[in-house]
Amino acid sequence: MKNPLNIKNNQKFKIDLSYVNKVLVVTLILFLGALVEYKFQFLNKYSRISSVAIKSGEETQLSKLVNQSSSKEQKDVDFDIFWEVWNLLERDYVYPEKLDATKMVDGAIGGLASSVEDPYTMYLPKEANERSAQDLAGAFYGVGIELGYSKDGFLTAVSPLEGTPAFEAGVQAGDLIINVKDEAKGVDEDSSKWSLNKAVDVIRGPKGTPVILTLLREGGDAPFDVTINRGEIVVKSVTLEFVEYTGKRVAHLKISRFGERTESEWDEAVNEIVAQKNSIDGIVLDMRNNPGGFFEGAINISSEFIESGTVVSQKDRLFNQDFEARGKARLAGIPVEVLVNKGSASASEIVAGALRDQLGAKLVGTKTFGKGTVQDRRLLSNGAAIHITVARWMLPAGDWIHEEGIPVDVEVEYNPETEVDDQLNKAIEVL
Repeated sequence: MKNPLNIKNNQKFKIDLSYVNKVLVVTLILFLGALVEYKFQFLNKYSRISSVAIKSGEETQLSKLVNQSSSKEQKDVDFDIFWEVWNLLERDYVYPEKLDATKMVDGAIGGLASSVEDPYTMYLPKEANERSAQDLAGAFYGVGIELGYSKDGFLTAVSPLEGTPAFEAGVQAGDLIINVKDEAKGVDEDSSKWSLNKAVDVIRGPKGTPVILTLLREGGDAPFDVTINRGEIVVKSVTLEFVEYTGKRVAHLKISRFGERTESEWDEAVNEIVAQKNSIDGIVLDMRNNPGGFFEGAINISSEFIESGTVVSQKDRLFNQDFEARGKARLAGIPVEVLVNKGSASASEIVAGALRDQLGAKLVGTKTFGKGTVQDRRLLSNGAAIHITVARWMLPAGDWIHEEGIPVDVEVEYNPETEVDDQLNKAIEVL
């Protein structure tokens, strides 16, 4: 028979152990609560980054910096400074009504893009991105200037689009825009430090409203003002006319940009040329003041003249790639010369260089603008976009013309004082 005392002692031991377990559980709960509170306080300052910049849920370089405290990148980059400045603005800025969180985030992202010091890599907020899409579609309100930067970083009229208010007012390719005035917008500013986004915002406006541009022209003695009344800019990207000069009949085929309408407009023009090819002496491909556009469009247009061979080569961070003619060649065998000027940039330079290197076509006019890089347009979840320089391109002969331009074979200056197009006439003579 078992000792009853042993039974009672065991029961007492069990009761004591239960009490200890309860104490441990309470202690553990308190510890976990403190840990959760710590994590909440630690991560709270990063919550705005997560909600603004990482909406897709995909791991990005930014999320790595935020979440991987042991990484080398995290040790080199201190995001606390960003939030320190943000909080100081919210706390101390004298005009708190001007603090717009969306604009602050857009500005930070824009600064991030501009930090690479490449004028063609840029962040476009939603409104600016919509305007960019309108440009490629060929319909918007403004003055009709393709904007860019000179080699010295000044805001520049890369090319005034023919038939637009800027063209009619006498703005020329290469004019530096050093000041912009718009009384309705309350703007009268030196534009030398402006971003392209700000320049577009200010220079565009409602139909019929005036804007005053102060221009500095190469070879000019002093700046001068041009008043331009804004209008609806609907740009036909391809035009065709048959011209007779010095006993020759030629197809004057003009491309003003490589946009969304170009392919259909090009097909219509090519069909007409093919129908009359037995009655013409050649083609003058006119890409004066063509600022470029779609990279693929340049390859397709070049392939209408070149039966085989490289049109353009592209070099990105990892690879070199040759883009070959795509076999259309509906205009192959027809003599062709190319008209260019300092407003011919990017995609138009690809076409001009390909026809020169592969077909021996002569370039007539003045040296081209010199843009030898490729940008990829990436759409973002907030309706904005970022244009990133992803590669540089070379002509078939291997030339990289960035900031140099393509020299012409026959140099002819455009004379705005006469009604005669001397550059076109010279191109016809060269044929």
